[in-house]
Amino acid sequence: MRAQLRVLVKRILRKYGYPPDKQEKATQTVLDQAALLSAQWAMA
Repeated sequence: MRAQLRVLVKRILRKYGYPPDKQEKATQTVLDQAALLSAQWAMA
């Protein structure tokens, strides 16, 4: 699932012209945020 999310995030970043040299950091940030949200949803 994580790999699939990574691919989706990278596609979206490319689609909207995000700078290629910053894509990896942005992808990691999005995945970290998703992990935090899913942990919060699991507690609710």
